[in-house]
Amino acid sequence: MSFTEFTYQLVQGYDFYYLWKHHGIKIQMGGSDQWGNILTGAELIRRKDQGEAFAYTTPLIKKADGTKFGKTAGGNLWLDAKRTSPYRFYQFWINASDEDVKNYIRIFTLFSQEQVLELESQHQKEPHLRHLQKALAKDITTRVHSSADVDRAIETSSILFGNSFDAFKSLKPEEIEAAFDENETRRVSRSILENSIDCISLLGEHANVYESKGEVKRAIQGNAVSINKEKIKLNAQVSGANLLYNRFLLVQKGRRDYYLLIVD
Repeated sequence: MSFTEFTYQLVQGYDFYYLWKHHGIKIQMGGSDQWGNILTGAELIRRKDQGEAFAYTTPLIKKADGTKFGKTAGGNLWLDAKRTSPYRFYQFWINASDEDVKNYIRIFTLFSQEQVLELESQHQKEPHLRHLQKALAKDITTRVHSSADVDRAIETSSILFGNSFDAFKSLKPEEIEAAFDENETRRVSRSILENSIDCISLLGEHANVYESKGEVKRAIQGNAVSINKEKIKLNAQVSGANLLYNRFLLVQKGRRDYYLLIVD
């Protein structure tokens, strides 16, 4: 255990005291695991300045695997569109597991019990259509962002997972970058594209989409690699002429894994 972890309760308690003293904050909210930390702050306020402050906690939200809600592979989920784009926000809810979505839809939406039960019935009959996930994603993204952002997120999804590169080119640069999290983004030096480079070296050595050039070769032989929505052959080459907006390459690995190569 680090010193920071050991003293976390004191640090958070003093943080509450500072907020109370300098900003007039009288109540701190958090998950149930924060109860002791918040009470430490309230007690510090009482003892140091005879002040009054309050703690408010709710049951901790966990995913089906036992991990805390919001601890995603790509980082935290933010309400601020500058930190989590409306597209990524929408995708987070769409990708919720069948086990988690039944809990989320009761916590995060304003649906009535009758609506939830009806959605669950539809989902049970047609789980492949993901009725619960779609209803959850649409409701919460509309309230946090807007209905227009929901429509654009759905359209962006169909473009990304469709077969048309012309449709992909209709996306704005900021929309393209916002559609990929840090785990799906690779940065490549522009110098390596000054002359043509073979796709095996690009994907297996420079961009690290695959762990090795041998793995890239086997994937290409299995017809499982696309660049800019086109299947590539073993002798395929790319250059700056292939870049969208002079900085993007779209790589598809297998059926569902997409990577954005950003050339700087």
